[in-house]
Amino acid sequence: MQRNYFLAMPLSLFAIILSIHLNKELIINSSAQGVQIALLEDKKLVELHNEKADASFNVGDLYLGKVRKLIPGLNAAFVDVGFEKDAFLHYTDLSPFAKSLLKFTQLSINSPAASQPDFSTFTVEAEIVKTGKINEVLGQKPNVLVQILKEPIAAKGPRLSCEISLPGRFVVITPFNDIVAVSRKIHSAEERKRLQKIIEAIKPKNFGVIVRTAAEGKNTAELHEDLNALFSKWKSIQQNLSGAVAPAKILSEQTKATSILRDLLNADFNKIVVNDKQIYADTKAYIQKIAPDKAEIVSLYTGSASVFDHTGITKQVKGAFGKTVNLPSGAYLIIEHTEALHVIDVNSGYKSVSNNQEENALQTNMEAAEEIARQLRLRDIGGIIVVDFIDMKLPENKKKLNEAMENFMKIDRAKHAVLAISKFGLMQLTRQRMKPEMNINTQEQCPSCQGTGKISSTLVLEDEIEKNISYLSEQKHKSLTVAVHPILYAYLTKGLISKRRKWAWKYNIKLNIREDSTYHLTEFHFFDTHEEEIRL
Repeated sequence: MQRNYFLAMPLSLFAIILSIHLNKELIINSSAQGVQIALLEDKKLVELHNEKADASFNVGDLYLGKVRKLIPGLNAAFVDVGFEKDAFLHYTDLSPFAKSLLKFTQLSINSPAASQPDFSTFTVEAEIVKTGKINEVLGQKPNVLVQILKEPIAAKGPRLSCEISLPGRFVVITPFNDIVAVSRKIHSAEERKRLQKIIEAIKPKNFGVIVRTAAEGKNTAELHEDLNALFSKWKSIQQNLSGAVAPAKILSEQTKATSILRDLLNADFNKIVVNDKQIYADTKAYIQKIAPDKAEIVSLYTGSASVFDHTGITKQVKGAFGKTVNLPSGAYLIIEHTEALHVIDVNSGYKSVSNNQEENALQTNMEAAEEIARQLRLRDIGGIIVVDFIDMKLPENKKKLNEAMENFMKIDRAKHAVLAISKFGLMQLTRQRMKPEMNINTQEQCPSCQGTGKISSTLVLEDEIEKNISYLSEQKHKSLTVAVHPILYAYLTKGLISKRRKWAWKYNIKLNIREDSTYHLTEFHFFDTHEEEIRL
């Protein structure tokens, strides 16, 4: 019996293979409706973002909001930020430095834009307690600077946070504190200590700094440049607050294209294709600013076909979205959404690696786990996800599947958690929801039934064709050709005394029937002796 080497592989080696860098490509398609951004890893579509032309709320945008209503029972407030529904701000999203933020907001509003005070001299107020009440902080219903935490979903307004953070290429700054933290994904203790010392030496007072994983190996000059860009952005916030009247947008997050580049750009990126001259120029300028050595990977697409069609993305979208997702082995996933959660059912395929049912189940589950991790990113599915894998009896196989799922999910930027497989064979996952789920309809309206699910009966269709033949014979047509779908062709020409022969004799006309596979089932057209279509 031949064993599958993928399954026999030690888990440590399996993890190493998963961590090998992938070739990444970004394809940006601009149209009148907005901008679509596709992220490919080794030519496989893993993320799809839509930025509508009229989109007004993006995660990371800063607004000056007006507190409208306090809900003590929820320990939350509803804040007007200009959306049709008031945004939601919970006490736990206020930030320990909420009092400092309120003081800063009012001070900036009252100060002229040209003479905003130096933030490093700002006096930070005492932190609020974690178990406090919303009316203790926002009881006066003040104007407050807020950041979009989640985009509007369905009938809900945006979710807000007062924990302001400004992300850069290598660092993230958080005002009103002096804490320096280094990403846990930087494993070297020496490197973590080096980065912490650099940041503590160059950062001004009243700014906390989180050092991102991308900062590993960067020198002081590169880190300082990134910090200075973020400090300049904070000064812009102060100036934009001057004289502002709530609700008002204070600072807009970068476009999705540049924010994706900021968060993902690394040595693995080898191609960025754009079909719009302005976005091309902006993207190239941004790349030259943050990674000058990668500027040549940006190219402008000028072909006549859609850039998504040209790069094969449209085909991948059609195959990846929908209720059923097929896998190479013949297995398939059923993805369904309920009000409370998403349910994914794994069904076995027609290919088997052996006669061992347990091994076949593990093979299929491993394949499904990789596709599920991709689907969560691609559709941006959030909340609770329950996966019904094919039943396995051996505990070591369940453990192997669980570890594989965690490894497949590691490259997902959204916060997530994977629980062990339960005794019922179910795996539960949670994934951070930041915006509405990506939902693309891959089905097209049937041209035969026009979406009704019903078509004319054969007798009615036959009668309709005969009526047209009768009419054309009266118009002195002595020779006709009827072009029909192959199935209809077979029906009209079957038998020694076919429908075609009967009509030819009945109307004393030379009648030819031709099949055309491009026609839909009930479609037919008449042509004269010169092969010109007869309009009826």
